[in-house]
Formats: sequence, structure tokens, C-alpha cells
Amino acid sequence: MAKRVCCKDLLPFGAMVTMECVNVALNTLFKAATLRGMSYHVFVVYAYAVAAIVLLPAPFISKRSRVLPPLSFPILRKIGLLGLIGCSSQIMGYTGINFSSPTLSSAISNLVPAFTFLLAIIFRMEKVVVRNVSSQAKVLGTIISITGAFVVTLYMGPPIIIAHTPSLSVHQPTHTLNSVDRNWAIGGLLLTAEYILVPLWYIVQVQIMKVYPDELTVVFFYNLCVSMMAAIVGIFTETNANAWKIRPDAALASIVCSGIFGSFVNNAVHTWVLRIKGPVYVAMFKPLSIAIAVALGVMFLGDTLHLGSLVGATIISIGFYTVMWGKAKEEVDEDVTGQESPTTENVHVPLLQSYKAEKKMYGSV
Repeated sequence: MAKRVCCKDLLPFGAMVTMECVNVALNTLFKAATLRGMSYHVFVVYAYAVAAIVLLPAPFISKRSRVLPPLSFPILRKIGLLGLIGCSSQIMGYTGINFSSPTLSSAISNLVPAFTFLLAIIFRMEKVVVRNVSSQAKVLGTIISITGAFVVTLYMGPPIIIAHTPSLSVHQPTHTLNSVDRNWAIGGLLLTAEYILVPLWYIVQVQIMKVYPDELTVVFFYNLCVSMMAAIVGIFTETNANAWKIRPDAALASIVCSGIFGSFVNNAVHTWVLRIKGPVYVAMFKPLSIAIAVALGVMFLGDTLHLGSLVGATIISIGFYTVMWGKAKEEVDEDVTGQESPTTENVHVPLLQSYKAEKKMYGSV
């Protein structure tokens, strides 16, 4: 009995907290590497190349790939589109972190359910019933989340926690207040653009999985596409040949850790917790990344915690949980309806539900 409780409650809780720490740590390590001079364009190329190399045996050892037909041109074309969206998303995201901080990235990442809901309405995959409480909650949560994003992006506010001796930071030129505000706003806009592309990424991913349900093979080709596309972009944006030389310091650690831990450990743990607890349970841990990012940023990067970040992150978290509450209530209502009319087939699968399940199964973009 105790063992069953441990497996169903304690282990998933500990695993999710650990994975949130790992994800934020990867962003913090990336920020530390860029402070030491690493180019984020070069980082994307090498990090995805590492993931592709590690996944190289996947198409040959995957049991599903043996029974599925060979990859056709239409499927490869969709994987190429997936890589284009993912490459654009990653470059925008890491550029945004470079301009701002991992804390802002963690805060704005909670906008994904809201953006997913908006896209679901646009693509007619989600219906809004004005009198339905769940629809009202999702609409209200979306508005609150977007409002919080504006706050955290456009308003820094006075400093709350000031770190004077960062462990991984380097000496940088002094910036004026207007310069800091401008960089923060640019970073926030780029991060927002990243998390607008994420739902589009999952729409294409779901379509690929329907016709070729072999996760490892698709992820391998996706990582390969992103690495090649990022290399093409990097050739034009990073003309300094020395930038492509990776020294055995924070840059190498960031690339290797992102390629391995971001692609394997994170995916495996989230898939396991999804199977045991479901997507709503997994999503509940997302705002935890804000607190972790703040702590790591202050301790290791010398980041200053501003009032705007705290207020905006709180508003976004409220909107996030409002959307998730509406989604959970909608699922309960659908279950009740299905029990009352078992002969009626429910062929409608909302995009928000698909997004949560697919995101945790296949990992970050």
C-alpha cells in the first residue's frame, strides 16, 4: 500500500519539481554562457546537433519504424515545416533570454495555453459557448494571462532583490536605465513571439503523428532539420569564425546538457508522469518555474528581481490556472455527458488537450 502511494503521489511530485529545476537550470546555464560570449545562433546549431547525434540510432532500433512504411515525401515535408517553426521559435526564444533573463522566459511560457486556446478558436478546433462556465473561465484566463504578459514585458518597476556578486556573470559595460528597459521590452516581445509559435509547432506535430506515429524517428529528423536550418541562418548572422569555436567552459556545458537532458531525460519523465497523473497535473507545475528561475538568476547570474516581474508573473499564473481550471471542468462535463449517452461518439478533441499531452510527450520545441 505504501509503495503504491509512493509511486502514484510522491515520485511524480518529486519528478516534476526536479524537471522544472532542470529546465530552468538549462536556461540559466545558457544565459551564463552567453554572458561569457557564446552566440545564441551557434548554440542552437550545436545543441540540436548533439540531440540528433544521440538520437541517430532511433530510426534503426525503434520497433514502430520497423512496421511502418518508409518516410514519404509529404511526411518529410511536414517535418521540414516543423523544423522551420521550431528553428524560428528557438532563435527568438534564446535571443529573448539573451536580452532579458530566464525569469522572464519562465513567466511568459505560461502564456502557451492561452495562445493555444486562441489558435484553437481560429482553426475551429475549440468552441466557445458564452453561457458555459468552462468557456468563460478559458476566455477570462486568456485575457488575464495576456494582461500579465504586457505587465511583465513593459514594466520593470523598482528592484526588490539586488544581487551584487554573481557567480557566473562577467564584467559588462554599464547600461543606462532606458537601455535596460529597452532590452527588457525587446526580450519580452521575442519571448512572446516564441510562445506564439509553440502552438503552431504542436498543430503540425499532431498532424505528423497521425500519419507516422513513431516519436523517436520524427524527433530525430526534426532535430536534424533544426540544426541545419539554424546553421544556414548562423552563416549569415554570425560571420566571426571564432564564435563557432566552443571552449570547454560554460558554453560546452550548456550545449551538451541542453542536447541530452532537454531531449531525453525531460521527455521520459514527462511521458511517465503523463501516463500516471494526466496532463492537468503536469501543467500545474509550470508556474513553479518562475520561482526557480528567480532563485537561480539571483544566485548565479546576478539578476535583479524587479517588481514588474513579480506582479506580471503573478497575473500570468492566475490566468494560467484559470484556463486550466476551465479545461479541467470541460473534461469533467464531457465525461459526464459521455456516461449519460454512451452510444454517442465524441470525435472532437480540443487542441488545448492535445497540446498538453503532445508537449509533455515530445518535449520542448
